[in-house]
Amino acid sequence: MLAQPVFSQPQATPDPTVFRVPHPSDDAAYKEIDKLNAEHKLFPLPFPTPRGGVEPTLTLAEVMGGNVTAINRINAGGQLVFHATGDCGSTKGPASQNQVADTMTADFLETAANEVPQFALLLGDVVYNFGEGRYYYDQFYEPYRDYPAPILACAGNHDGMVSPEAHAKSLDAYLRNFCSQRVVVTPEAGNLSRTAQIQPGVFFTFEAPFVRVLVLYSNTLEDPGVIADSHIGKSQLQFLDAALKRVRAENYQGALLIADHHPPYTIAAHGWSVEMLAQIDKVCSANGIWPHAFLSGHAHNYQRFTRTRSADGTHIPYLVCGNGGHGLAKLAKHGDPTMRAPQVIQAATSTTDQVVLESYDDNHYGYLRVVVTQAQLRIEYHATSDTISKKSPSDYVTVDLATRQIAHFAAPDLGRTAGAATARAMFEKTRSQG
Repeated sequence: MLAQPVFSQPQATPDPTVFRVPHPSDDAAYKEIDKLNAEHKLFPLPFPTPRGGVEPTLTLAEVMGGNVTAINRINAGGQLVFHATGDCGSTKGPASQNQVADTMTADFLETAANEVPQFALLLGDVVYNFGEGRYYYDQFYEPYRDYPAPILACAGNHDGMVSPEAHAKSLDAYLRNFCSQRVVVTPEAGNLSRTAQIQPGVFFTFEAPFVRVLVLYSNTLEDPGVIADSHIGKSQLQFLDAALKRVRAENYQGALLIADHHPPYTIAAHGWSVEMLAQIDKVCSANGIWPHAFLSGHAHNYQRFTRTRSADGTHIPYLVCGNGGHGLAKLAKHGDPTMRAPQVIQAATSTTDQVVLESYDDNHYGYLRVVVTQAQLRIEYHATSDTISKKSPSDYVTVDLATRQIAHFAAPDLGRTAGAATARAMFEKTRSQG
């Protein structure tokens, strides 16, 4: 057991070109899974109860080893920045994961302190195909060896799936590497220094300056996502209810996000998780508290939707970022015309909210850069094709926290930061030369 968490190697090293542990084909296992699925013999799998009661919580300060100075610095800087991406684990080699991890790591070269990311949240499917411990080094620890901040993770279906050909326990390696009770280096880390994460379990509230993230586990089926049923119980609905009741009781004014693996809305290969969304909506409606945004993975591309609630006209962005390294999937089937966005995918009625597909990317790997201030939530999408030196997002959405409306970007009200001053100086020079 160590006294403090460790996040990266002391010195950067070249990217690997091959896996340490070869990953053979899992086709035989998937044939058995397809047969079980056709016979309706696949069900969501139970999971251990998280530590911490009905609403397990974890703070960024705890994840940072009690570093109060870092938390004070974030508050003083007026904003929090963090990364999110999903479906990271590659079975074919390290190249695609290197693209994403290297581009994310380049964001730590910011000159303005309040632009530096503070953590990453992986949106599930960290290790393919069945979350095996022997692949954690190649698919998690090695790609993020130089990422100098904490990494948390939603559990995805592949993290909890059990191969029919293996005698394994669901979520075994995930729980050991992301839900440790102590600051330790696990065997999966090999000779690398990153310590296991200390999440209380597969669902929890994560608290950081300016934001709360409610992390859910949407279980092991390929489709749909399941957070509550007769096989796994209703503990996540009870958690969600308790978390939203606390938001109301404390009159919490920061950004509220929900994150899981299976997306409520998606185009193409994976269908909507309709019942899961209805369960979440029911709890939100009962408490009168709705998220400012919803983050998911699972579909191997980037998609952004805007849900306009018919009840009050407020906006909720739903973002899918499942192109973190595993593979890419097209939205349109082969031979079909290319899909155009924006496009209404669900029309508004008196009882149905309008849902619009605003933007997508099914050609590149990428990640989300989330920026939160006291007033706004901005979620940027960065495609790795833009190179590590580009700081302009490929897509983004900004939400006003108070009105819950899509808004224009507004910098934190702290005067002119170094970055803002530099940008202003460049603008003035360009204008004088025009």
